Amino acid sequence: MSRIPRQRLNAFLDMLAAERGAARNTLDAYERDISDYLVFLGGKPLEGVSPDEIRGWLADLAARGLKASSAARRLSAVRQFHRFLYTEGLSPGDPAAAIQGPRQGRPLPKVITIDAVDRLLGAAREACERAGTTPAARLRALRMRCLVEMLYATGLRVSELIALPLSAATTRERFLIVRGKGDKERLVPLNEAARLAARAWLEALNEAGQGETRWLFPSDGESGHLTRQAFGRELKALGGAAGLPGASLSPHVLRHAFASHLLQNGADLRVVQELLGHADIATTQIYTHVLDERLKSMVRDLHPLADGE
Repeated sequence: MSRIPRQRLNAFLDMLAAERGAARNTLDAYERDISDYLVFLGGKPLEGVSPDEIRGWLADLAARGLKASSAARRLSAVRQFHRFLYTEGLSPGDPAAAIQGPRQGRPLPKVITIDAVDRLLGAAREACERAGTTPAARLRALRMRCLVEMLYATGLRVSELIALPLSAATTRERFLIVRGKGDKERLVPLNEAARLAARAWLEALNEAGQGETRWLFPSDGESGHLTRQAFGRELKALGGAAGLPGASLSPHVLRHAFASHLLQNGADLRVVQELLGHADIATTQIYTHVLDERLKSMVRDLHPLADGE
């Protein structure tokens, strides 16, 4: 990549960080996607890029076997990049403005049943009470119970959950204040089971001499807290103990379950949007598929012209 496109990309990333509060993971993803695009351009000046060249890049992504959803994400990054160049006066036009993204069906979220969540929570609780476990194994079990209880109680993003401060375990309130995407704060509920699990975990952490930390789930890694990958691996292992297939379980699936089960039990879509921290309600609407059977049964059972069978 030549020097000037690299400088333009760095300026764009600086803007995302400063003005939009983009997280490190988000910045890394933008950098990867736009760098791929700049390599395809082969050093061509950005102010001379045409829509046809962007379409050529999309065709190249398809030829490489990239899924439509992944290509659409990369195109979104490139669109924002070109819009930035235009608004900053670094390009005479925006060649990406009229580009149509690859067509894609919106995938429905994977969701597990309320019964499956009950089994998962039950397995987490049993692991904490199992006789004969080593102190280290019990500590891991208490951490996993706390993670699962808090995730299903709050619907947090996994990145928000693993980076919770230690104070989340000591609050007397029935909610947490969470700083999410775009550095925006929101309130999320905290039920009694989650609060008890957090206190039990904190007590065990203090007994193990690891309580002097800013994180609720500390780790020796670079970030100082548990990683998403480690949590994902341990969650699949817990799922196996609960008799749930590993392919059906991830931290994000539990977030989906939180939203779907709320809607299934009559929660308002706007409330669920606020709890999840979605900026656009269209993102939350993907969960409404879980209402189909409930609505069908209501019509069948309550409509005056419904069959009595």
